[in-house]
Amino acid sequence: MKMLKIVSMLTCLAAFTASAATGQAPAPAAAAISVQQTTVEDPGHPPIMVAIFSPASAAPARLIVISHGTGAGAISHVDTAKALAEAGFVVAAPMHPGDNFQDDSAVGTPQWLADRSRHLGKVIDFMFTRWEGHARLIPNRVGIFGFSAGATTALVAIGGEPDLARVAPHCAKSPEFVCQIMKAQAAAGAPPPQWVHDPRIAAAVIAAPGLGFTFGPSSLAHVRVPVQLWVGSADQTVPYESNAALIKTQLAPRSVDFHRVDGAVHLSFLAPCGPESPPAVCQDKPGFDRAAFHRSFNTSVAGFFKEHLVGP
Repeated sequence: MKMLKIVSMLTCLAAFTASAATGQAPAPAAAAISVQQTTVEDPGHPPIMVAIFSPASAAPARLIVISHGTGAGAISHVDTAKALAEAGFVVAAPMHPGDNFQDDSAVGTPQWLADRSRHLGKVIDFMFTRWEGHARLIPNRVGIFGFSAGATTALVAIGGEPDLARVAPHCAKSPEFVCQIMKAQAAAGAPPPQWVHDPRIAAAVIAAPGLGFTFGPSSLAHVRVPVQLWVGSADQTVPYESNAALIKTQLAPRSVDFHRVDGAVHLSFLAPCGPESPPAVCQDKPGFDRAAFHRSFNTSVAGFFKEHLVGP
């Protein structure tokens, strides 16, 4: 976990450096979107920092929330957030307390994923009631994008209920990256978390989901929304067979918009690298063009949300 945390931390620090004087995310290109940062209260828990990307126009818009991966931050998917805002959506990207590049104290605990899904609900509440532009948001029919642990969080938010009792036996037989970060109390003896679902979410895009092996035959039975699922063919962090493949099977016979990206590793789904990016986050396979992939990826993600959120 330490390596991924360091990599993700450097990603966020590099991105924040360009705008350290303002404390905001990097300014978008002249594409008529605005970027702001705010804090959402979560009574009894640490507050949630949120980056908000929105079209500059005041036209009515649908809301999309982004859930980042373990040890990352609010702007880990900044290019996707900007692309969605340019497509007419308002995007809220929280930094999950207890699971970010500054603080990983919640990672692997019994409440880890349940807390993450609760964060999303609090952010959606805030956006519809207290955000300064809430009057422009079209009620309900929210979209969610999640990567890695954020993809698992998205599955919980749309009705999934992982069985954490599956962690210990799976990791004993087939150890993978997540086995290193699941604390013992999460795998054995702890009562099941109170999973937090949000019926306002009407479409989900999930990329490189982890903990797929914790979803049993009925774990995704209550998922009713359309799902777009992305995997990288060279992703060794969340092996396809024990993660996305199982999720795809459990979601059947519901239609899943499935995309397998040839040559993509786990971190290929993070924002493309720039001159200031540390090499550790830019280690794609030789010949893989992350920037070119993200142009196609962002177009597909925006198109999926337009189809399922903006239609009748």
